[in-house]
Amino acid sequence: MSGHSKWATTKHKKAAIDAKRGKLFAKLIKNIEIAAKMGGPDLSGNPTLYDAVQKAKKQSVPNKNIDSAVKRGGGLDGGGVDYETIMYEVYGPQGVALLVECLTDNRNRAAMEVRTAVTRNGGTMADPGSVSRLFTRKGVVVVGKSQERGGAAVEISEDDVLEATLDAGAEDVSDLGESFEVQSEPGDLVAVRTALQAAGIDYDSADILFVATMDIPVAEPEVAGKVFRLVDAVDDLDDVQNVFSNADISDEVLESIDA
Repeated sequence: MSGHSKWATTKHKKAAIDAKRGKLFAKLIKNIEIAAKMGGPDLSGNPTLYDAVQKAKKQSVPNKNIDSAVKRGGGLDGGGVDYETIMYEVYGPQGVALLVECLTDNRNRAAMEVRTAVTRNGGTMADPGSVSRLFTRKGVVVVGKSQERGGAAVEISEDDVLEATLDAGAEDVSDLGESFEVQSEPGDLVAVRTALQAAGIDYDSADILFVATMDIPVAEPEVAGKVFRLVDAVDDLDDVQNVFSNADISDEVLESIDA
C-alpha cells in the first residue's frame, strides 16, 4: 500500500503551528460538544467523543475546557448545545473542489459568511452534489514517524503501521513526510486506532473525513497561492470546522510559495 497526499501534509503542518489557537480551540471544543450530544458523555462508550477529546488534548486544550465541553454536550450542566452540520460546495482556482463543513447555531449567518469569503477570494459556490460526488468519507488516522517510548526516541516505519493495522481494516497507508496517514472505512476507524494503541504506536489524530477520489494537480505557484488564500479565508470563519480539497500541490510548488 502506498500513496501520497500533499494537501494532507500541508494541513497537518499548518495545524501543528497554527498561531490562531483561540479559533483552533473553539473548533475542537465544538467537536467535543457535538460528540457528547450525539453519543453521550461517557468516553468509554462513545468512541467519537474519545477521539475528539484525545485530539483536543494533543493540541493542548486545557482539561477544564474539555471537561466543560463534555458536560455541556452531554447535558450534564443543565445547558446543552444546539449546533447543526451544514456542507457547502465550492469551486476554487483551476477547478479545484472544496467541501466546507460547518457546525453552526445560525444557518443564515454561516451561509452568508461562507459565500462572502468564497466570492472575495476567487471562488464560486457550486450546486449541491457537484462537488460532494468527488469525495468519499473515510476513517483517517495520522501517525507520527518520530515517537517517544520509555523515554527513548523511536522511529516508526511504514511496515510497523501496516503490520499493526492491516487486520483491523486499514485500506491504505500514505507517507506524508513526517507522518503516515492510515485510511479505512469509517466503521473501521476505532478498530484501526485501537490496533495502533495495542501495538504501542501513538497516533496524532483519528477522524472521519472527506477524502478526494480524484486529485487535481496544481503546478503553478501563483495558482497554488490563490488556492491557499481561499482555503484560509474560509477556514478562519468561526462556523467552519473543516475544509476538504482535492488540490494536489507538490513539494516543489510548496517550497516555491514559502520562498
